[in-house]
Amino acid sequence: MFSKILIANRGEIAVRIIRACREMGISTVAVYSGADEEALHASMADQSICIGGNAASKSYLNQNNIISAALATGAQAIHPGYGFLAENADFAELCKAHNIVFIGPTANVISKLGDKEQARQIMNKAGVPIVPGSGIAATPKEAAEAAAKIGYPLLVKARAGGGGRGIRLVQDASQLEKAFVSATEEAKGAFGDGSVYLEKYLTQVKHVEIQLLADEKGNVVSLGERECSIQRGNQKLLEESPSPAMTSQLREAMTEAAVKAAKAAKYTSVGTVEFLLDGNGNFYFMEMNTRLQVEHPVTENVTGIDIVKWQIRIADGVVLDFAQKDIEIEGASIECRINALGCGEVQFLHLPGGPGVRFDTALYQGYDVPPYYDSLLGKLIVQGKTREEAIRKMTAALSELVIDGVPNNIEEQIATVGDPVFRSGNYYTNFKPTFF
Repeated sequence: MFSKILIANRGEIAVRIIRACREMGISTVAVYSGADEEALHASMADQSICIGGNAASKSYLNQNNIISAALATGAQAIHPGYGFLAENADFAELCKAHNIVFIGPTANVISKLGDKEQARQIMNKAGVPIVPGSGIAATPKEAAEAAAKIGYPLLVKARAGGGGRGIRLVQDASQLEKAFVSATEEAKGAFGDGSVYLEKYLTQVKHVEIQLLADEKGNVVSLGERECSIQRGNQKLLEESPSPAMTSQLREAMTEAAVKAAKAAKYTSVGTVEFLLDGNGNFYFMEMNTRLQVEHPVTENVTGIDIVKWQIRIADGVVLDFAQKDIEIEGASIECRINALGCGEVQFLHLPGGPGVRFDTALYQGYDVPPYYDSLLGKLIVQGKTREEAIRKMTAALSELVIDGVPNNIEEQIATVGDPVFRSGNYYTNFKPTFF
């Protein structure tokens, strides 16, 4: 097993990885930017090293500085967390060139699945259902020709990246050219690749994803599904497992499709296959995330499997010691993402507690939230014997959580879990709480 791992990330996910490594007896190296000198992850790790200025481009996205830090500290592997370099094929290749293990899939697999249009082709060939769409549209004219075949409404989607960037909804032909140009420019600025394709826009759908573990021997195990339909601007806000829409037959079918997807891509490591699910039980491949997901804790709660630890073990060549028949989904878990709506100093912090309540965060009282990075302050996660119990527990935990000094979305999350439509489980990606 690795003796030292460098965590190429910050915030709550860096803290989460450091804790997993401690339990495994692995020494850790934290990297931090100028703005994060007082960050929790920098003080928790066994070693810490500054890798650049405040901006992510000068620090957490600075591949050469991160590699230099790993070499200087003797780290054998790099865990990228999520975001930043987690799905960067060039960085995975750079790690390999310096004999450092990248804790994730191979550069080739990241590249193939990160290209959403190529991923669609792989899934289509493997027999995984995909949303009707086009190949890459190089010009507005090509996009218009493809749109005429697909039909409106549709989405213009960036080939690269994620996080909702480079995506535009087009209701009719009059909106297409503006959406095409806008999506292309945003994708080029965010990912360095302005290529886009078109995809049929499905309404009244749920966003359901299957969590996978895949080792180097070709074993692929599903850890069940997560419902991620509560979103704002294509960014997830609340996730739960199991999905209230799930039946045993549907779970079996989606699991089979997700495992097919992983095997078709020759996937190893932790990965997530995302599907759109309509009201008739039809599901369609959307994309495969080649990294640890923000929402992984809800799956850990209902399966009892530590996903971060297994991601590290798989990277070190360890074979899964359980099979699909060993996986049981027990109880229900919900995660609410607590996001900053501005910056400021945490003047008072009170965290909820009790059985089945967890808050993954890097906040502490007196911490000054910087303006340079992702808005995530923490993840409030609860577990109950039933979905109803988990909802009650989440309502109580949200009401107890206090983060003074930093504007946040706690009130919106309280409104969400209290909404009758959410409580019914019959909600879709267009859901908004009615009384917020």
